[in-house]
Amino acid sequence: MDFSDVSLTALRVLRAVAEHGTFTAAAATLGYTQSAVSRQIAALERAAGAELLERRREGVRLTAAGRLVMRRATAALDEIDAAARELSGLPEQAATVRLGWLPSAGAVLVPRAPAALHRTHPGIHGAGREGGTPALARALRAGSLDLALLTSAPPFRPPDTESPPLELQTLTEHALRPAVPADHPLARGDFTDDDDLRGQRWTAGPASGEDKPIGVWPGLDEQPAITHTARDRLAKPHLATAGYGLTTAPAPLTPAAPPAVRILPVPGDPQKQRHLLLARRPQAPSEPVARVAAALRAAALTPDAPGAP
Repeated sequence: MDFSDVSLTALRVLRAVAEHGTFTAAAATLGYTQSAVSRQIAALERAAGAELLERRREGVRLTAAGRLVMRRATAALDEIDAAARELSGLPEQAATVRLGWLPSAGAVLVPRAPAALHRTHPGIHGAGREGGTPALARALRAGSLDLALLTSAPPFRPPDTESPPLELQTLTEHALRPAVPADHPLARGDFTDDDDLRGQRWTAGPASGEDKPIGVWPGLDEQPAITHTARDRLAKPHLATAGYGLTTAPAPLTPAAPPAVRILPVPGDPQKQRHLLLARRPQAPSEPVARVAAALRAAALTPDAPGAP
């Protein structure tokens, strides 16, 4: 085992593959060819004397040896990135915390925390991005993120099957709700139910480990009629107002919904409950990461925060 000739490029390639789950996606993100990514991984595996990635039909994931190398590589890459930031003129006491979030959290919860944190700890800077729960969990494992806001639905399984498990804290519990145009007949009531939603048209996005596409009401016992597709959680309610069909929205998204849409409750169905989770890697967090996590928890507990208890 000889890591003396391992390049930073190879370590960054391993992190990108671990985060994106496929060589193709990692290559596209890095601007490399897929064969170049494969060569970098092969060189790393020769240096390690072990397979670092388990190749599966649906993609790749880190092996036990890969997780060990990734953990060390993340520390090394973080130090190199920190040195680059200092050399670029950022104050030495500045700390960057990388946060990932779901679209619904980014629209409402995430903007609350930085404003409060900046008043008490101006040296902590945030860098973040939006994504879905599987992608954000991979980014945490790969060390590309320090914290992530994930969602969980019944039966509330962990976001991945890696070991040791991610550290998870439930910030809010809220309901998934149908989003109905204000001029739709269902909008005349104060709530709706599965029977009312049967036979409707829907605006939805590709499924992500769910039985039905995201945006279709999960309580339906029929093949949904999808008239428009969109990945953007915030775009779906706007498309609904334009007549493209009903959609769904987490309760915390209610303040960000357009005025021409009503987000209606569906009483008494625990299968429509969702948890908003704050996730991080299993090791103890740095002080800046802990402070950002505390700011997010405080923002979730603000009395007027959507989904706050």
